[in-house]
Amino acid sequence: MNPAKKRDRVIVFDVNETLLDIDSLKPFFKQTFGDEDALRQWFGELILYSQALTLSGTYMPFGQLAVAVLGMVAEIRGLPLAAGNVDEFKERMANLPAHDDAAPALGTLREAGFRLVTLTNSAPGTGTSTLDKAGLALYFEQQFSVHAVQRFKPALETYRSVSTALGTEASSLRLVAAHSWDTLGAMAAGWKAALVARAGNAALSVGAQPDIIEKDLRAIATRIIGADA
Repeated sequence: MNPAKKRDRVIVFDVNETLLDIDSLKPFFKQTFGDEDALRQWFGELILYSQALTLSGTYMPFGQLAVAVLGMVAEIRGLPLAAGNVDEFKERMANLPAHDDAAPALGTLREAGFRLVTLTNSAPGTGTSTLDKAGLALYFEQQFSVHAVQRFKPALETYRSVSTALGTEASSLRLVAAHSWDTLGAMAAGWKAALVARAGNAALSVGAQPDIIEKDLRAIATRIIGADA
């Protein structure tokens, strides 16, 4: 292992579903819609409309869009959405817990000499960050948001903005994400990518393929260390 090389390598982590467990929202969707699987409908529509906004040259912060899409799902299902439901949803979104494999994997990569940052669709808040609350912020030297360029992933500008901010060549960056649409964007920007295929996610068989695909972040960390040794 070459420590000097490791310090120059930057691993960029997606946040929602990659590090933070959105399945913790299932009780809310069960209580509100009578169906915990409504979570996947909401999240899928959220990603769809975030990308639609970018393609149409429009932007709003991810949290606001998340609430708007929640209202849309409620209307589709013919169920009323009370103000109390929205308040509870916002509170749960602001306190997503970390996946169990996140901290061990991040610690392993830090010990190996990798620089770690995040890139999220979520806009920065004014209070304690969700990563801070989840106990993960200490592993990262910087936290980046698409809010800076106001274009959602996988728009190439989002990845390029990170490279520019870090003063790092694209070839020295690697994304770790739970979504193939995210890895496609990163690789199109010249990055490497690793896909953590969590439940409800899988690799897409078309387009550029991540060189690392695992179901657990600890396995991802081990593979990254081996690949970049």
